[in-house]
Amino acid sequence: MVNIILLGPPGAGKGTQARRLVEERGMVQLSTGDMLREARTSGTEMGKRVAEVMDRGELVTDEIVIGLIEEKIAADSDGQGSGFIFDGFPRTLPQADALGAMLSRRGQRLDAVIEMRVEDEALVSRISGRFTCGNCGEVYHDQTRPTKVEGVCDVCGSTDLRRRADDNAESLKQRLMEYYKKTSPLIGYYYAQGDLFTVDGLAEIDEVAGKISEVLAQSANS
Repeated sequence: MVNIILLGPPGAGKGTQARRLVEERGMVQLSTGDMLREARTSGTEMGKRVAEVMDRGELVTDEIVIGLIEEKIAADSDGQGSGFIFDGFPRTLPQADALGAMLSRRGQRLDAVIEMRVEDEALVSRISGRFTCGNCGEVYHDQTRPTKVEGVCDVCGSTDLRRRADDNAESLKQRLMEYYKKTSPLIGYYYAQGDLFTVDGLAEIDEVAGKISEVLAQSANS
Protein backbone atom coordinates (compact mmCIF):
# COMPACT_ATOMS: atom_id res chain seq x y z
CA MET A 1 0.00 0.00 0.00
CA VAL A 2 1.46 3.34 -1.10
CA ASN A 3 0.06 6.79 -0.26
CA ILE A 4 1.12 9.66 -2.49
CA ILE A 5 0.53 13.33 -3.27
CA LEU A 6 0.75 14.63 -6.83
CA LEU A 7 1.97 18.24 -6.75
CA GLY A 8 2.17 20.70 -9.59
CA PRO A 9 0.61 23.83 -11.08
CA PRO A 10 -2.68 23.84 -13.00
CA GLY A 11 -2.26 21.96 -16.27
CA ALA A 12 0.75 19.91 -15.15
CA GLY A 13 -1.10 16.68 -15.90
CA LYS A 14 -1.92 15.56 -12.35
CA GLY A 15 -5.45 14.47 -13.26
CA THR A 16 -4.29 12.38 -16.21
CA GLN A 17 -1.67 10.55 -14.16
CA ALA A 18 -4.04 10.06 -11.22
CA ARG A 19 -6.58 8.36 -13.50
CA ARG A 20 -3.89 5.99 -14.78
CA LEU A 21 -2.88 5.06 -11.25
CA VAL A 22 -6.51 4.34 -10.39
CA GLU A 23 -7.07 2.24 -13.51
CA GLU A 24 -3.75 0.40 -13.59
CA ARG A 25 -2.94 -0.03 -9.89
CA GLY A 26 -6.32 0.14 -8.18
CA MET A 27 -5.31 3.15 -6.11
CA VAL A 28 -8.04 5.39 -4.69
CA GLN A 29 -8.07 9.05 -5.73
CA LEU A 30 -9.21 11.27 -2.87
CA SER A 31 -10.37 14.45 -4.60
CA THR A 32 -11.33 17.19 -2.18
CA GLY A 33 -13.97 18.59 -4.52
CA ASP A 34 -15.57 15.20 -5.14
CA MET A 35 -15.58 14.35 -1.43
CA LEU A 36 -17.28 17.62 -0.51
CA ARG A 37 -19.99 17.16 -3.14
CA GLU A 38 -20.55 13.57 -2.03
CA ALA A 39 -20.61 14.46 1.67
CA ARG A 40 -23.12 17.25 1.16
CA THR A 41 -25.78 14.77 0.05
CA SER A 42 -24.71 11.81 2.22
CA GLY A 43 -26.87 12.55 5.24
CA THR A 44 -24.04 11.70 7.66
CA GLU A 45 -23.08 13.97 10.54
CA MET A 46 -20.00 15.11 8.66
CA GLY A 47 -22.11 15.61 5.55
CA LYS A 48 -24.54 17.83 7.44
CA ARG A 49 -21.62 19.96 8.67
CA VAL A 50 -20.37 20.33 5.09
CA ALA A 51 -23.83 21.27 3.81
CA GLU A 52 -24.31 23.89 6.54
CA VAL A 53 -20.97 25.54 5.82
CA MET A 54 -21.43 25.52 2.05
CA ASP A 55 -25.02 26.77 2.29
CA ARG A 56 -23.73 29.77 4.26
CA GLY A 57 -21.33 30.45 1.40
CA GLU A 58 -18.31 29.85 3.62
CA LEU A 59 -15.15 27.84 2.95
CA VAL A 60 -15.03 24.36 4.44
CA THR A 61 -12.43 24.21 7.22
CA ASP A 62 -9.27 22.12 7.10
CA GLU A 63 -10.65 20.13 10.05
CA ILE A 64 -13.69 19.05 8.05
CA VAL A 65 -11.64 18.12 4.98
CA ILE A 66 -9.27 16.03 7.11
CA GLY A 67 -12.32 14.38 8.67
CA LEU A 68 -13.65 13.45 5.23
CA ILE A 69 -10.27 12.05 4.18
CA GLU A 70 -10.05 10.04 7.38
CA GLU A 71 -13.52 8.59 6.76
CA LYS A 72 -12.41 7.40 3.32
CA ILE A 73 -9.23 5.85 4.69
CA ALA A 74 -11.14 4.21 7.54
CA ALA A 75 -13.48 2.60 4.98
CA ASP A 76 -10.44 0.64 3.79
CA SER A 77 -10.32 -0.92 7.24
CA ASP A 78 -8.52 -4.10 6.18
CA GLY A 79 -5.68 -2.07 4.67
CA GLN A 80 -5.69 -4.25 1.56
CA GLY A 81 -6.08 -1.39 -0.88
CA SER A 82 -3.31 -0.30 -3.21
CA GLY A 83 -3.05 3.12 -1.60
CA PHE A 84 -4.42 6.63 -1.85
CA ILE A 85 -3.71 9.57 -4.14
CA PHE A 86 -4.32 12.88 -2.39
CA ASP A 87 -5.75 15.26 -4.98
CA GLY A 88 -6.29 18.93 -4.14
CA PHE A 89 -5.12 18.49 -0.55
CA PRO A 90 -2.89 19.58 1.04
CA ARG A 91 -2.61 23.02 -0.52
CA THR A 92 -0.94 24.81 2.41
CA LEU A 93 1.65 24.04 5.09
CA PRO A 94 -0.92 23.78 7.93
CA GLN A 95 -2.90 21.30 5.81
CA ALA A 96 0.28 19.28 5.23
CA ASP A 97 0.88 19.12 8.98
CA ALA A 98 -2.73 18.05 9.59
CA LEU A 99 -2.57 15.33 6.93
CA GLY A 100 0.69 13.95 8.32
CA ALA A 101 -0.72 13.88 11.85
CA MET A 102 -3.89 12.09 10.73
CA LEU A 103 -1.96 9.43 8.79
CA SER A 104 0.34 8.86 11.75
CA ARG A 105 -2.67 8.50 14.04
CA ARG A 106 -4.00 5.77 11.77
CA GLY A 107 -0.66 3.96 11.62
CA GLN A 108 -0.03 5.01 8.03
CA ARG A 109 2.41 7.31 6.30
CA LEU A 110 2.92 9.39 3.21
CA ASP A 111 5.24 7.42 0.94
CA ALA A 112 5.99 9.93 -1.81
CA VAL A 113 5.23 13.46 -2.93
CA ILE A 114 5.66 13.64 -6.68
CA GLU A 115 6.19 17.12 -8.11
CA MET A 116 5.23 17.37 -11.79
CA ARG A 117 7.43 20.24 -12.92
CA VAL A 118 6.36 22.28 -15.95
CA GLU A 119 7.58 25.65 -17.26
CA ASP A 120 5.00 28.45 -17.17
CA GLU A 121 5.27 29.20 -20.91
CA ALA A 122 4.55 25.59 -21.77
CA LEU A 123 1.57 25.58 -19.43
CA VAL A 124 -0.06 28.47 -21.28
CA SER A 125 0.17 26.55 -24.55
CA ARG A 126 -1.00 23.33 -22.95
CA ILE A 127 -3.97 24.88 -21.16
CA SER A 128 -5.17 27.05 -24.03
CA GLY A 129 -5.69 24.05 -26.30
CA ARG A 130 -7.09 21.65 -23.68
CA PHE A 131 -10.54 20.10 -23.75
CA THR A 132 -12.10 17.24 -21.81
CA CYS A 133 -14.73 14.56 -22.31
CA GLY A 134 -17.66 15.45 -20.07
CA ASN A 135 -18.64 11.78 -19.81
CA CYS A 136 -15.41 9.91 -18.92
CA GLY A 137 -12.99 12.75 -18.10
CA GLU A 138 -10.41 11.92 -20.79
CA VAL A 139 -8.24 14.95 -21.60
CA TYR A 140 -7.33 16.08 -25.13
CA HIS A 141 -5.44 18.94 -26.78
CA ASP A 142 -5.97 20.71 -30.11
CA GLN A 143 -2.35 20.24 -31.25
CA THR A 144 -0.72 17.50 -29.20
CA ARG A 145 -3.62 15.11 -28.59
CA PRO A 146 -6.69 15.69 -30.75
CA THR A 147 -9.49 13.12 -30.90
CA LYS A 148 -9.19 10.57 -33.69
CA VAL A 149 -12.65 11.57 -34.93
CA GLU A 150 -13.40 15.26 -34.56
CA GLY A 151 -15.96 15.88 -31.83
CA VAL A 152 -15.97 12.28 -30.54
CA CYS A 153 -14.16 10.94 -27.47
CA ASP A 154 -11.69 8.15 -28.33
CA VAL A 155 -12.40 6.31 -25.08
CA CYS A 156 -16.18 6.28 -24.59
CA GLY A 157 -17.57 7.67 -27.85
CA SER A 158 -19.26 10.63 -26.18
CA THR A 159 -19.71 13.87 -28.11
CA ASP A 160 -19.82 15.87 -24.87
CA LEU A 161 -16.42 17.53 -25.26
CA ARG A 162 -15.90 20.61 -23.08
CA ARG A 163 -13.47 23.47 -22.54
CA ARG A 164 -13.18 25.10 -19.12
CA ALA A 165 -14.13 28.77 -19.13
CA ASP A 166 -10.90 29.60 -17.29
CA ASP A 167 -8.63 27.67 -19.67
CA ASN A 168 -7.09 30.79 -21.17
CA ALA A 169 -3.81 32.66 -20.70
CA GLU A 170 -5.14 35.40 -18.43
CA SER A 171 -7.00 33.06 -16.08
CA LEU A 172 -4.01 30.72 -15.98
CA LYS A 173 -1.74 33.53 -14.78
CA GLN A 174 -4.09 34.16 -11.86
CA ARG A 175 -4.26 30.45 -11.01
CA LEU A 176 -0.47 30.15 -11.20
CA MET A 177 -0.05 33.10 -8.86
CA GLU A 178 -2.38 31.42 -6.36
CA TYR A 179 -0.43 28.17 -6.69
CA TYR A 180 2.96 29.81 -6.17
CA LYS A 181 1.78 31.79 -3.16
CA LYS A 182 0.04 28.99 -1.28
CA THR A 183 1.04 25.57 -2.59
CA SER A 184 4.62 25.79 -3.85
CA PRO A 185 6.00 26.09 -0.28
CA LEU A 186 4.97 22.45 0.08
CA ILE A 187 7.81 21.54 -2.29
CA GLY A 188 10.40 22.74 0.23
CA TYR A 189 8.43 21.23 3.11
CA TYR A 190 8.40 17.73 1.63
CA TYR A 191 11.95 18.03 0.30
CA ALA A 192 13.14 18.67 3.86
CA GLN A 193 11.31 15.54 4.97
CA GLY A 194 12.94 13.44 2.24
CA ASP A 195 9.60 12.64 0.60
CA LEU A 196 9.88 14.75 -2.56
CA PHE A 197 10.46 13.31 -6.04
CA THR A 198 10.42 15.41 -9.22
CA VAL A 199 9.36 14.32 -12.71
CA ASP A 200 9.25 16.25 -15.97
CA GLY A 201 5.60 17.05 -16.52
CA LEU A 202 6.31 18.10 -20.12
CA ALA A 203 7.39 14.61 -21.17
CA GLU A 204 5.04 12.29 -23.06
CA ILE A 205 2.20 10.91 -20.93
CA ASP A 206 3.57 7.36 -21.02
CA GLU A 207 7.06 8.57 -20.07
CA VAL A 208 5.68 10.54 -17.11
CA ALA A 209 3.70 7.47 -16.03
CA GLY A 210 6.89 5.39 -16.22
CA LYS A 211 8.80 7.83 -14.02
CA ILE A 212 5.97 7.82 -11.48
CA SER A 213 6.04 4.00 -11.47
CA GLU A 214 9.77 4.13 -10.71
CA VAL A 215 9.09 6.44 -7.75
CA LEU A 216 6.37 4.13 -6.43
CA ALA A 217 8.62 1.10 -6.73
CA GLN A 218 11.40 2.93 -4.89
CA SER A 219 8.99 4.07 -2.16
CA ALA A 220 7.51 0.60 -1.72
CA ASN A 221 10.99 -0.85 -1.14
CA SER A 222 12.14 1.83 1.28
